Amino acid sequence: MTTLADPVPGGRPDDLMRVAGITADLAAQGVHGIVLAYVDTAGIARVKTIPTARLESAVAWGVGMSPVFDTFLADDSIVTTDVLGSPDGDLRLYPDLDQLVALAGQPGWAWAPVDRITQEGERHPGCARTFLRRIVADAAERHGLTFRAAVEVEWAFGLESAPRDGFVPAVSGPAYGAVRQVELSDCTAELLAAFAAQGVDVDQIHPEYAAGQFEISVGALDPVAAADRSVLVRQTIRAVAQRHGLRVSFAPAVSAEGVGNGGHLHLSCWRDRVNLHAGGEGRYGMTAGAESFVAGVLARLPALTAVTAPSPASYLRLKPSQWAGVFTAWGRETREAALRIVTGTAGRRDQDANLEVKPVDLAANPYLALGCVIAAGLDGMTASRPLPQEITGDPARYGPDEAAALGVQRLPVSLPQAVEEFRSDQVLRAALGPVLADAVTAVRLGEAAAVDGLDDAQVAAAYRWKY
Repeated sequence: MTTLADPVPGGRPDDLMRVAGITADLAAQGVHGIVLAYVDTAGIARVKTIPTARLESAVAWGVGMSPVFDTFLADDSIVTTDVLGSPDGDLRLYPDLDQLVALAGQPGWAWAPVDRITQEGERHPGCARTFLRRIVADAAERHGLTFRAAVEVEWAFGLESAPRDGFVPAVSGPAYGAVRQVELSDCTAELLAAFAAQGVDVDQIHPEYAAGQFEISVGALDPVAAADRSVLVRQTIRAVAQRHGLRVSFAPAVSAEGVGNGGHLHLSCWRDRVNLHAGGEGRYGMTAGAESFVAGVLARLPALTAVTAPSPASYLRLKPSQWAGVFTAWGRETREAALRIVTGTAGRRDQDANLEVKPVDLAANPYLALGCVIAAGLDGMTASRPLPQEITGDPARYGPDEAAALGVQRLPVSLPQAVEEFRSDQVLRAALGPVLADAVTAVRLGEAAAVDGLDDAQVAAAYRWKY
C-alpha cells in the first residue's frame, strides 16, 4: 500500500528509520542516482535527480523545484493563472520510500515518485499526486471505500534511425500478429525481465492494432500506486527500447490517421474487502453502490475528457467506431462504449470485476485522471444516481432522435469544447480545488492555442515525441 500521509519537514519518523538501510541496499546494487519523478498538469513526466547518498536529506527536507511547472505546456512554454506560472517561489519534492525501486531498465539508477509540499510544510494545492492521495483518503474516511486500479499502456515502437521528427514503425507484421512478437522478441523479453526485477506484475504484453503498436497490462493496486506504476512502466519501456535502437511514443495519435494509443483506466470499489462490482443484485452482479458509481462517472464524462483526453492530439484518437469510447454509453464488454463493464470469468468475478474507462490516453496525468474519475463516481454514489439503459454494439449507428432518447451523446470533439464542459462542472472543480482546476483550464487552453491553425498531420507531429 502507498503511504497516504503527507510529508513533513524533518521527515516522517518511520521513513527516517528506514532510509539508511535503503541507501545501503541501493549502493550495494550499484545504484548511483535516484530519479525523483512527478507528472505535470500537461501530462509530461518531469524529474529531478540526486546522488544516492543524498536520499536521507531528500527524505528529511525534500528537494527544491519551482512551482512554475504546474503551468508548463507540452512544448515547455508557460501559461499563467492568478496564482501559478510566475518565476517566484519554491516547493519541496519528497520521495515516497514505499514506491522507490532500483531500475532494472536503467542500471545505476533508482526511481521514486514524489509529493510536493510548500516550504512551510503545507500541501501544495497544485500537486496531482497529493490530490489523488486526498481523494483516496477521504473516500476511506467518509464512505468506507477502498479502490483497486490499473492503467493500460499502449505505445508505438519506431526506429531510432528514422528522421528525428518522423516515425517509421519498427515492426512490419499484422495487428496482434506473431510476426511482430518475433521481430521484437529480444526487446520485449528484456522488458519482462526488467518489470519482474522491479516488482511490476505483468498480466500480458502483446502487439496491438496500429502501426508499430504494443500494449502492456499490469496488476491492480491502490489508485496512487497504480498511477505511480503507470509512470514507472513508461520510464522502463523507454529505457529498454533505447538500448535496442528503438524510440517509443505514448502520444494519443502518433499519426493523424488510424487508431491511437490509449491509456484506459480500470477501477473497482471495495468495502470491507468485498468487491462492489460483483455478487450484488444489480446488472451483471453490480451492487447498488457500484451501479451508482458507474452512473456518476457516466454523467460527468463530457467534463472528464478535459482531464482524461487533455491534448489536441487526443481528439485525433477520439473517433467513432475505433474502440476509443466516444459516446456517453455503458455496456458489458462493449468496447465501443465509453464505460465497459468487465465482469471477469466465472469463478474469478469477486476479484476481477471492474469498470473500464476508455476515453483516456497517456497524455493524461494519471493522478488527475484517477482522482477525477473517483470523484465523479463518489458523487454518483452519494446521490444514488440511477444507471441508465445499457448499450450494445456501436453507438455510432443511432440517429439523433434515438440517441437522445437513450441519453447517448458524443463526447467533446475538440479540446476547447472539453474545457467548456469542465468549466461548468462544479463537482470536478470542487474536487480538484481552485488552484488545480484553474491550472487544468489554463494548460488545456494553452495547448489548444499552441496548435491553432495546424492541420491534423501537423498536430500529430507536434506531440509525437512529447509523450
